[in-house]
Amino acid sequence: MVENRPVSTFLSHAVLWLGILVIAFPIWVTIVAASHDALRLTQVPLPLWPGDLFFHNLQLAFTQGVGNAREQSIGTMLTNSLIMAMMIAVGKIIISLLSAFAIVYFRFPFRMGFFWMIFITLMLPVEVRILPTFEVVANFGMLNSYWGLSIPLIASATATFMFRQVFLTVPDEMLEAARIDGAGPFRFFFDILLPLSRTNIAALFVILFIYGWNQYLWPLLITTEKSMYTIVMGIKQMLEAVEESPEWHLIMMTTLLAMIPPVIVVITMQKLFVRGLTETEK
Repeated sequence: MVENRPVSTFLSHAVLWLGILVIAFPIWVTIVAASHDALRLTQVPLPLWPGDLFFHNLQLAFTQGVGNAREQSIGTMLTNSLIMAMMIAVGKIIISLLSAFAIVYFRFPFRMGFFWMIFITLMLPVEVRILPTFEVVANFGMLNSYWGLSIPLIASATATFMFRQVFLTVPDEMLEAARIDGAGPFRFFFDILLPLSRTNIAALFVILFIYGWNQYLWPLLITTEKSMYTIVMGIKQMLEAVEESPEWHLIMMTTLLAMIPPVIVVITMQKLFVRGLTETEK
């Protein structure tokens, strides 16, 4: 029997609503600021209700640009971020699936040693190895390119470990049955392991897409041409106005546009994302 505890229920709902307000309030402020003109945003108190210039500011942001990023269109920066995030997410998943498959199902010398070498790279994020990574990318002529933006960030020890744990839960009888039916390793991989890993792939895709979308330091380091700016870099450039005050209404509009692709990915894959993080049995 479940006890009815009104006080506990009230406190739980109060904490939940407080968390929603804390998370949603900055987004609401962004929407409000994107719907007013620049003059109104310099006046006190700041507006807390939307204005009537939302679509006008949207048109200005796309047509004339903002601040120091005025020479580069917002559409191009969004496209650059989208391509980089997709390449990072898809590349990480493919490499992690294949490496986990090799570690679990192939017997070769120092197999676990290679796994732990991969796992130890968790202690070496891109910020730690940024100088040698930059030198390698520069020597291969990948500066100002999508390959240079994505390839150094593709390998993922976390995803490899996660897929390894998933593959270890697959009964050995399924592998034996596949061998009896004449299925080779890649047939077993594509027909059995991939369908069983579908929810885990979806969960990782959401996380890795947002990780790639929010990258700032690495794109800033290897891009010198404005045609390769990402949207996160563009927003930072918009804030660095030298001879004029920042155009906050257009900056907020650009920020709002930068939120849309990750939100679409999360909403589209929400069910698979939750199942991939919570289910324990296949």
